[in-house]
Order: sequence, then structure tokens, then C-alpha cells
Amino acid sequence: MNGYYFSILHGALLTVGVSLLALLVSIVLGLLGAAAKLSGNKILVAIGTAYTTVIRGIPDLVVMLLVFYGGTIGLNHLLTAMGSKGNIDINPFFAGVLTIGFIYGAYMTESFRGAILSIPKGQMEAAWAFGMGRTQTFVRITAPQMVRYALPSFTNNWLVLIKATALVSLIGLKEMTYLAKQASAATRSPFAFFLFTAALFLVYTSVSLYALRKLNDRYSLGAKRGTL
Repeated sequence: MNGYYFSILHGALLTVGVSLLALLVSIVLGLLGAAAKLSGNKILVAIGTAYTTVIRGIPDLVVMLLVFYGGTIGLNHLLTAMGSKGNIDINPFFAGVLTIGFIYGAYMTESFRGAILSIPKGQMEAAWAFGMGRTQTFVRITAPQMVRYALPSFTNNWLVLIKATALVSLIGLKEMTYLAKQASAATRSPFAFFLFTAALFLVYTSVSLYALRKLNDRYSLGAKRGTL
């Protein structure tokens, strides 16, 4: 039995890797999506709106299967059309990272967009009046305040993203949910292994909550002092 538990622990490291890389992808897409929706350009606004509307309206599992199986079929058809006889299999790890990142990029888009809209426009206008460029204004004025306003919804998105990593077990990635299922099938003791997996997820989310709470306290320090 101990061997199965160690195997699940090894899978937990893979779960951490998938979730962290997917978070990075979602942050990048979230910033791009927020920039598009706030740009004022009709085409960019339409693209950003379509992205957030479609992705948030389709179940994560359906998107996962579409990307993994549909992507594989599409690439192989493309290779066949180009005269190649080889087949490409999408790596489950990268498929999981990119799909989860793509899904939660839509949620991050709305988090970042709402946070930016919460910042008084006068602050950015004052920065421009002092001669700051748009990039400098974003780095020194907008971004720090955006982090403070976005952290509550960012925290929720991150916790849901962590739990969504269990979906990659359905495309063959041997993370801890996949290994727990294998162990339960081999030993006919599903309760013990899935309870162990649930405990690992709880530890991961609890550590994340603690770290994000500290980060929120740091970015809220000035605001808290201002209310005294």
C-alpha cells in the first residue's frame, strides 16, 4: 500500500507543475484579454468579448477534450494535406497546461479588467501630465493598484484552477488523481486513496491561501493606513 501512496505523492508534484504553468499562461492571456477589451478598438474588443463569453460558457471538460482530441485530429489532417505520412500525438502535459491556462485566461481577463476599471482615471491622467509614457504609467501606477483590486478574484480563480488540474487525468496525464484511480482499482480501496488525494489538494490550496493572504496584506497596506 505504501508504494501507491508514494506514487500519488510523485503525481502531486506533477499536479503542482501543471497548475503553476497553467497559471502563468492564464495571467498572460488575462492581461492580453483585458488590454483588448479596454483598448477601445472595436475589433480587439470583439475578440476579447468573444473569448471570455465562449470559454466561460463551455464546461472545462468539454474544452479539454476538444483541444486534446480535436487538436490531434486537426494536426494530423494538416500533415496529411501537406503530404506527410507521420502522425502527431499531443503531449498530455502540454495539452493540460495550455488548455487550463486558456480556460482560466478568460476568467483572469475579467478579473484584471475589473481591477483596472476600479483605478481612478485621474491617477493615470496625472502620470501622463508629469510626462510618463503609457508603459511607465502602467508599471508604476496601474499595475501595483491592479494587483490589489484583482487579488480577491484572482485567489478564487487560482483555487478553482488547482482543482481543475484533476481533469488532465482524463487525457492520460499521470497526476495524483490518475494515480489514485489506478491505486484504488488495483487494491479495491478507493476511499483511502481518494481521501489521501483530497488531503493533498487541501494542503496545496491551504498553502496557496496563506501566501495570497500575505500578498494581499502587503498590497493593501497603504490603503489600510489611508483609512485610519
